[in-house]
Amino acid sequence: MGRIRGSLAALTAAALVVGSAVTAVAQADPVGGETSCAVRSDREPERATPEQVGFDSARLDAALRFAGTRNRLNVQVFRHNCLVGEGPNNAVTDNVAWNIWSSTKSVVSILVGMAWDRGLIDLDAPIDRYLPTGLGDAAHRSITVENLLTETSGMKVGVLTEGLTGVIPIDPNSAVQALGVPLDTPPGTAFSYSQRNVDLLAYVLESAIGEPLQQFTQRELFDPLGIARTDYYWARDRAGHTYGYAHLMIPPDDFAKLGLLLSNDGRWGARQILSEEYLRKARSPSATNSCYGYLFWIGPGCAEFAAFLPRDIVSTAGLGMQNLFVIPSLDLMVMWTGVFGNISSQGISGVVQNTAELPHEFFRRLFDAMVDNPVPDPGPFVEPPLRLDPGRLVDSNFLLAVFGVGPFSYPGCDVFACLNSPLAAPFTDAPPGCAILACLGPDPRTPGIR
Repeated sequence: MGRIRGSLAALTAAALVVGSAVTAVAQADPVGGETSCAVRSDREPERATPEQVGFDSARLDAALRFAGTRNRLNVQVFRHNCLVGEGPNNAVTDNVAWNIWSSTKSVVSILVGMAWDRGLIDLDAPIDRYLPTGLGDAAHRSITVENLLTETSGMKVGVLTEGLTGVIPIDPNSAVQALGVPLDTPPGTAFSYSQRNVDLLAYVLESAIGEPLQQFTQRELFDPLGIARTDYYWARDRAGHTYGYAHLMIPPDDFAKLGLLLSNDGRWGARQILSEEYLRKARSPSATNSCYGYLFWIGPGCAEFAAFLPRDIVSTAGLGMQNLFVIPSLDLMVMWTGVFGNISSQGISGVVQNTAELPHEFFRRLFDAMVDNPVPDPGPFVEPPLRLDPGRLVDSNFLLAVFGVGPFSYPGCDVFACLNSPLAAPFTDAPPGCAILACLGPDPRTPGIR
């Protein structure tokens, strides 16, 4: 782990002295007097100068350099599918597989949509249809696929301790563990941001499609986008099931392709990868949370959104601010990764709570760089009072359950064995160089774009 930290430090230091690459101008068709580009499945996206898509070069560069001073290790700005702006650290970080944390949840949503498009899964069905006989009690089996997509399963939440055993990693079987978590509310009645909820969804999806989740993902989603199997690492628990809540480590250049897919309403060139019908559902507010659709955050003032952003904004949101920001009305997509970078006068709790500060200040500068500024300047970010209750993020019963102890444990499933199935040893799933934050190192088995 020390070697990984050292590599990250060296990577960041090197990035600070790397300037933005000279942008090559792509040939494209004009739309409304501005250049438009086509999405591409090869390594290089089509590019345009900022002026060709309605930006002022100097002010756009200032916005990107601002982001670079705020722990944004990679920033990419696309308009009309054209890459028009890159952060000062991108030359070093573009190809490095980076943990996008809870943005992984949105990738799971895309995959559920693709399975739904193919008639392989019913969003309204209780998960009883997809679970093995006898697994889980009647209450848990009554949870619907849509409940899992909208985070309304009713499961008790302890966000940090739910995810901790995946980070270590010692989870025996995260889906079975989810079925041991008590329900605080009846399914479908209340929003509760559960990590185990999405691990269960990934398992249900795998059961519905009848093949390993990553095999389906590679063939149906990543191959068409030009994302190679060697580019990324998506962690599995010790039973071999893919995590849904986090731990997709993917290079920013590939992460941006997922943003472009969303920005193009599920189309990739001439191919409709994901139906517009599913995306309409995914981008619509759920009955219990006006900020949340199908594992996507939607609307201004939600999650890490600045309150002044356009009403149609949709985002993925991962710990430390790993985001895709899609604004259809402006044909604008921003991807960034990094380690927080927001500023608070209220210490660590303020940094964790007030993640909107950095997007607020960045998008002020980004919109100011647009020749026809679509949003009046809202002024500097005003920090709200601290409301964060750290106690709500932690519940030791999630940790005890891994050892088969406590009220959240599932009978016959613990760190040593789960439902009489063999378990891999901790850490054996990860390729060389992959640990918690990123995949780094010269080993040819280490994921990343090469």
